[in-house]
Amino acid sequence: MSFVTALRRTSVAMAAGLTLAGASTHSAHAEYPERPIRLIVPSPPGDGSDVLARNVGKAMGEVLGQSLVIENKPGAGGSIASDITAKAAADGYTVLLGNASTHAVTPGLYSKLPYDSEKAFSTVSLLASAPNVLVVNPALPVKNIGEFIAYAKANPGKLNVGSGGNGSLSHLSAILFNSMAGIDIPHVPYKGAAPAVTAVMGGEISALMINIPTVSQQIQAGKLRALAVSSLERSPALPDVPTLNESGLKGYNTEAWFGLFVPAGTPAPAIAKLQSAAAAALKNEAVLTNIRNMGAVPKDLKGQAFADFVKAEATKYRAIIKQADVRID
Repeated sequence: MSFVTALRRTSVAMAAGLTLAGASTHSAHAEYPERPIRLIVPSPPGDGSDVLARNVGKAMGEVLGQSLVIENKPGAGGSIASDITAKAAADGYTVLLGNASTHAVTPGLYSKLPYDSEKAFSTVSLLASAPNVLVVNPALPVKNIGEFIAYAKANPGKLNVGSGGNGSLSHLSAILFNSMAGIDIPHVPYKGAAPAVTAVMGGEISALMINIPTVSQQIQAGKLRALAVSSLERSPALPDVPTLNESGLKGYNTEAWFGLFVPAGTPAPAIAKLQSAAAAALKNEAVLTNIRNMGAVPKDLKGQAFADFVKAEATKYRAIIKQADVRID
């Protein structure tokens, strides 16, 4: 082999080595995300959390350049999905679509969770919130909250209020209503929102505290009468319905809310990218339309502000749970 040939082969080998080394370095320091991201949803397909996750996830994926793959893990107040997320690698590739149930209600209801709800997660972004609405059967002779409370006091034992389940957000909202109104209306839990709505329309129960999208059609059709919504501000979905706060129960505020969480220890740059993608998704008209159709309001809250919000929510519901002595396990 001539000197020139040997030199050429050496040069080619060196170039190939440099290329491989460069590829290896690039792979080791690849910019996040370089593969699809799991988006864990604590509810079955078709639920409000699932619908929101699919719409926001699709828009976030377009920004990030990688798909957010939905994994539905319902059950146990969202603790199954939370546990999967808490135990996943803290690398930015597992995200939880958490909500008021998973991070504010469930920690107070279950005495032995397989994770520490305060330490196992890092907050990413709040996405949306949606109030409940107190509805009654139109045959009940009340038109507003003042009349409802007066009727309850004048007719002890005659009224009751339903919810979508024992320990649900609608149940705790009803407990808070009783406490602030100074009344004691018995609670009737149902296995889901649908049977509870059927029960109040049929007169089996007097009233129901439930998420707005669940009963919006029945309200519009006159099959149910909306007395008040549970948020501090009126809902765009029911602009003519007053809030409980403005109806005499000052400070009353319970809302379903939805946000993104990752395992504690997830790198800050990955969280920042997720936050940026979520903020962009909340400017997407298709996503905004979907959120409004749910009877919800978009919310872009991130960082410490979102963490403080979650902590305050958990504190509020723990107090309600303790006061009413509500337990699941």
